[in-house]
Amino acid sequence: MEAEELKALVISEVDAHSSQLSVLSSSIHAHPETCFKETKAAAWLGQYLTENGFSIEKGVCGLPTAFRASYGQGKPEIAILAEYDALPGLGHACGHNIIAACAVGAAVAVRPAIDRLGGEVIVIGTPAEETGGGKIIMANQGAFADVDIAMMVHPGVQNCAAIQALACQVLEVEFQGKAVHAATRPEAGINALEAMLQSFNAINSLRQHIRDKARIHGIITDGGQAANIVPDHSAATFIVRAEDDTYLDELKQKLINCFIGAATASGARLKYHWQGTPYAPMRNNLTLARLFQQNMESLGRKMGKTGSSDAAFSTDMGNVSQQVPSIHPMVAIAPEEISLHSPQFASAAASDEGSRAILDAAKALAMTAVDLLANPAKVAEVKAEFYRKDK
Repeated sequence: MEAEELKALVISEVDAHSSQLSVLSSSIHAHPETCFKETKAAAWLGQYLTENGFSIEKGVCGLPTAFRASYGQGKPEIAILAEYDALPGLGHACGHNIIAACAVGAAVAVRPAIDRLGGEVIVIGTPAEETGGGKIIMANQGAFADVDIAMMVHPGVQNCAAIQALACQVLEVEFQGKAVHAATRPEAGINALEAMLQSFNAINSLRQHIRDKARIHGIITDGGQAANIVPDHSAATFIVRAEDDTYLDELKQKLINCFIGAATASGARLKYHWQGTPYAPMRNNLTLARLFQQNMESLGRKMGKTGSSDAAFSTDMGNVSQQVPSIHPMVAIAPEEISLHSPQFASAAASDEGSRAILDAAKALAMTAVDLLANPAKVAEVKAEFYRKDK
């Protein structure tokens, strides 16, 4: 059977499962679960895959809501990654319900190609993309060691086969001061909130002198207990982003210097903690991206130029892309004026356009898997790009 015949077959498979995929997406969207708490989503996805002939291992890498579901055996081993965590207070304002549904839909659809050509398709369920870095934990524990290709599709406001994702890390910071009555003896106190506000002012001044695509943004999580008490404690969470790991390290030190300066000026005691391993920048495999782009455009969805996205977000898929040839294309579900992480985007993730994106993305992923399964030279080309010395 020729590759084009297999592509027609996987397209029909996605269409045959469209109602089930819609139910999965809608159920996950209606029951948002935040990082490492995605019990319902993981269970629903696992059940669907099991019912369609996949062998599933739950709780992989010590993460209760992570899983690995496989069909077939041998090489190439093609992984399709599912995300399904939600944002606190905003639900699926990043559309991870769509990522999950199209991932399992693509994997189920590619079964006839596996039966015919051999190889293995794997769905890797990866929790906590938004804040916990689930893929980082899994990558560090060898979850992708045997994988030849890794793919996923993220909803957005444009269609593109490759993205720019920044390296980033989360900082937890706090100041300890001395509480006194704010009216009777303010001179005896040490104002931890003022130390935090001075830090914010220093960071605002720093922003003029950082690279264009670098980002520093944060919130105060504790600013005191009462207006008539000098705050003896303040806390904040910051995220630092940069185009590469080297500049991220430089920017992290500059950020800490802002807090050290405020501690020196105020007398408050500084404590800080960098969360986990940094999110790595996305390393797009353009050979693989071009295959995906061709398949998506064959479905009638015009894609932007490969690698042209100017988005400045971060994803733990970046860490996977440092270990395995990977793509993280975007599929539009909303107009460009709509921002991800907004209530409007959460609505779009449950819209008719969102449903159409699930089917298009699942088909394009499955078709790209067929390209790789049917043509070992393409797999070799993808890997050759990944292992080039000038990577």
